[in-house]
Amino acid sequence: MSTCHQIILCTCPDQDTAEKIAHLLVTGQLAACVNILPGLLSVYIWQGQVESAQEHLLLIKSRKDRYQALEAMIRDNHPYEIPEIIAVPVEAGLPEYLNWIDSCLSPN
Repeated sequence: MSTCHQIILCTCPDQDTAEKIAHLLVTGQLAACVNILPGLLSVYIWQGQVESAQEHLLLIKSRKDRYQALEAMIRDNHPYEIPEIIAVPVEAGLPEYLNWIDSCLSPN
């Protein structure tokens, strides 16, 4: 099976930011679906200090050929100086679901 599909992970500081980015990605046909998982506690190092923050995690379903435009959309609309944007390849999936993802995305 092809690995052209991706799940992109992105954390957001609050529900409003998460929903704004999710809507922009879906209406811009850069993602077929975005799940918003609230209540995430992130513990991380920032500027030499251990920090923690409540965040919302976006699980973004897309394709590798849409990644650059998707990343640009997130960066342009995200309040963090360095937002988490990590793409993970989909190694396998229900063919009908993967076809549905394709049908929702704009051509390059």
